[in-house]
Amino acid sequence: MNEALPVVRLKNAWNSSHPWIFQRLVEKPAQRPKPGSIVDVLSVDGEWIGRGFYNGHSRIAVRILERDPAVTVDQAWFEAKIGEAIRLRREILKLDDISNAWRVVHSEGDGISGLVVDRYDDLIVVEFFSAGAWRHREIIFNALRSHFPGCRFHSFADEHVQKQESFDYRDTLGTEAAVVTEYGVKFRADPAGAHKTGFFADQRENRQWLSQLCAGQRVLDLCCNTGGFGVYAAVRGASEVVGIDIDPAVLDIARANGKLNGVKPRFVQADIFPWLRDAAANGEQFDVVILDPAKMTRDREQVIPALKKYLDMNKLALGVVKPGGLFATFSCTGLVSEEQFTDMLRRAAFYAGRTVQVLKVAGAGPDHPWLAQVQESRYLKAVFCRVLD
Repeated sequence: MNEALPVVRLKNAWNSSHPWIFQRLVEKPAQRPKPGSIVDVLSVDGEWIGRGFYNGHSRIAVRILERDPAVTVDQAWFEAKIGEAIRLRREILKLDDISNAWRVVHSEGDGISGLVVDRYDDLIVVEFFSAGAWRHREIIFNALRSHFPGCRFHSFADEHVQKQESFDYRDTLGTEAAVVTEYGVKFRADPAGAHKTGFFADQRENRQWLSQLCAGQRVLDLCCNTGGFGVYAAVRGASEVVGIDIDPAVLDIARANGKLNGVKPRFVQADIFPWLRDAAANGEQFDVVILDPAKMTRDREQVIPALKKYLDMNKLALGVVKPGGLFATFSCTGLVSEEQFTDMLRRAAFYAGRTVQVLKVAGAGPDHPWLAQVQESRYLKAVFCRVLD
């Protein structure tokens, strides 16, 4: 065990494989390590539990990284973790054969709590969710450079994360966009623009699966963002694609993505609630309807209101699906469980007066792995349905 590390003791007995230890369970050290420092964690009885990031300012006081006392968390440790994450994507999942856009490191799922890395061709986007990952950023950047020679970086941390984790980080400014390809479909990934990471690679397999059912179909893509599902549908031969989003900036990117692929989905700036009510009143019906809204909440106290909003929008979306048509609905709100989401869908179908046949329940692609003991990493829920009547 590395005696030079600061020591943090727990107040209560601890018997969990979850890497997070909350502030209320931790004794305040006499000399507080800086946020993100690596510490040794001892049980209430003085037994060594693990080694990880410490943050006396965060709700999550300790993020366990290593449970072997013989292993030092140093530069070589970070290099090994990042190397193993990349080996999974390249050698096991063989993602380079499918796309040049994939998640490189998925926080706890790859063993580095609070670090998310995405690859968009030569552009590597690094997002910090913990002071520990931020504190070791130069080691992380250097490790990534060794696997992506000549790469460009865009890095950032959301303001709410910086406040919660007590660190200050100025985002990279002026990063040029990259053009990525997945399953033969091209997209512009612009992390400095309309969406913080530039592109939603987590929906890659869901876009591909659904798009193969869209040939000759009339498709509605609600909360379309930069046009992922809609562009896929158009490329796969949909007879008509309509995309709706309230944000004009993302719609400009969506139109450019259509142009990249030689297709012209119709993108409309609108709030989906009045738009869907008007569409239903006018008797509009679509063969395929996609509903993929943004994250509803980060606050546990707001989960019930978030589910109510999901219920309202799913009920309205079901109202414009042609009998026998397909409905794909998604939630990227990590605090909403799959069980809660599918129960919401049951109630939405009831209120819409529709019979919904579930064909497939899915999530993010395999480059977004999650540990069985860390359900928080499994944020994306995808439900593919057929509306029978």
